[in-house]
Amino acid sequence: MGTTISTALMVMIEDFMLRALLGGLGVAGVAGPLGCFVIWRHMVYFGAALAHSALLGVALGLATGLPADLGIAVLCLLMALGFLALDQSRLVASDTLLGILAHASLALGLLALALLEGLRVDLMSYLFGDILALNLTDLVVIYGLMTVVMGILLAYWRPLLSATVDEDLARVEGLNTRWLKLLFTILMAAVIAIGMKVVGILMVISLLIIPAATARRLASSPEGMALAAALSGGLSVVLGLLGSYWWDLPSGAAIVAAAAALFLLSLGLPVRAVREIFNSSKSGTALR
Repeated sequence: MGTTISTALMVMIEDFMLRALLGGLGVAGVAGPLGCFVIWRHMVYFGAALAHSALLGVALGLATGLPADLGIAVLCLLMALGFLALDQSRLVASDTLLGILAHASLALGLLALALLEGLRVDLMSYLFGDILALNLTDLVVIYGLMTVVMGILLAYWRPLLSATVDEDLARVEGLNTRWLKLLFTILMAAVIAIGMKVVGILMVISLLIIPAATARRLASSPEGMALAAALSGGLSVVLGLLGSYWWDLPSGAAIVAAAAALFLLSLGLPVRAVREIFNSSKSGTALR
């Protein structure tokens, strides 16, 4: 047992693995709590639609000379605003509209990349992530953006929670629910833009929903669930990177598989005992 732990520590100390670990933990630490709101608000498919639009954002960034992360964030935000505008018209059902936007933006992204002359794009790294290729600049961007996202999330935690529990009541209490919805959309766009570096466009939504789904069973308060989601996401990154190193597996897929394994494991855990670890308050049980 001691030898296994020592070997794991030696693996993580290697430069490229250390950068991958730090980057993955940075993203997972924010994606977990934000993912709780995705589940509470039943916006999983909405998040998947935003993730699919990221490829078109990559094309936008390459075509304009902007960083790919910024192009993705801009495209995700534009798509979210477009969805909110179209959804209010009630011309098409929300799930149908999301399906159209998700797959149309993915197709347009592929076409746009194919039309960019003189540029060679590593499509696989965008679709499935390349966490092992993270450099120091990537880490600075990840932690800078994640610090901003976490700061905003903490500052607006209670208003977002109130609007999630009962939007009508929150509006009566004077909260601007439209602004809160837009703010939440911006935060999702930012996390998706950075998270795709870890697991890619096709699986980035998994960093939001799987750790949060694991935490949902283990916690009965919003704060406890957010903490459990962050820890679950971080553990998934560690286990996924170790599995990737030892068995020469794709890192992004290994991280998602580890997250799924933790979710399955949580189904058999003694819930009451585990909840005592994470719960510091008794509020918000209605979110479950």
